[in-house]
Amino acid sequence: MGNELFGEIKEDCWQIAAGIELFHNFTLMHDDIMDKASLRRGKTTVHVRNGANTAILSGDVMLVQAYSRLEDICVEYQSWILKLFNQTAREVCEGQQYDMDYESRQQVSLDEYINMIKLKTSVLLAASLKMGAIVGGATVHNCDRVYSFGKNLGIAFQLQDDYLDCFGDPAKFGKQVGGDILRNKKTCLLIKAEELACGSDKDSLARLLAFQPQNETEEAEKVQGILEIYRTTGVEQVTRELITNYAQKAMDHLDQVVVVSTRKQPLQQLAEYLLHRDY
Repeated sequence: MGNELFGEIKEDCWQIAAGIELFHNFTLMHDDIMDKASLRRGKTTVHVRNGANTAILSGDVMLVQAYSRLEDICVEYQSWILKLFNQTAREVCEGQQYDMDYESRQQVSLDEYINMIKLKTSVLLAASLKMGAIVGGATVHNCDRVYSFGKNLGIAFQLQDDYLDCFGDPAKFGKQVGGDILRNKKTCLLIKAEELACGSDKDSLARLLAFQPQNETEEAEKVQGILEIYRTTGVEQVTRELITNYAQKAMDHLDQVVVVSTRKQPLQQLAEYLLHRDY
């Protein structure tokens, strides 16, 4: 889509896209090992099925294969693509490290959390769009605006995902809401709740975070208790406003891309789809 924003799709675009997809799945395979996850996309994870050593090596080979996709692209822009690819790969790994570090930290600021999801989630979307723009022959100005569009859209998308985990419709979300709450995961909602709660809400939040449910009834009590605090402290509304703010930043950057407006429509529709989903 980044390529199509500026012209007809070039053959190299498919090779770069395949490289990004291979890299993305490499990170997921290694993330599953670190997170001790047993399922990915409804199927048994590689490290559970074949062992950790095989999963590590398989991920390594996927990373090598990702680079092999970039070997034969046009030399005119190959160095720019490789530079951006390497920068993004480093940032994604940094984001994963921050995510793991925050699991054991008592306090995480909202700015730290936003930076983590920017690195772990949104820079890959941003880089994908910018690589397509580079192949499409976009100017430096347009490449930068497309990157900023993707970065802010990615942050809004992850904030929306955090919100849906708490307030989404289980029938549409595809899983029981409150999974992040049960794991005491430091999402933007919990971070803001710890900042805004006072009096009885602060005491209740501390008690619920320390509570370890032993059955489904107790799990439901913990989820509903914390959701009520999110509502009374205004965290629900604050999160919706954050999503809107980052979505607007994304659209502002897309508006600044200097191309015929009709070419922007597919990306505008993608943003609308991602940010108005209820699952």
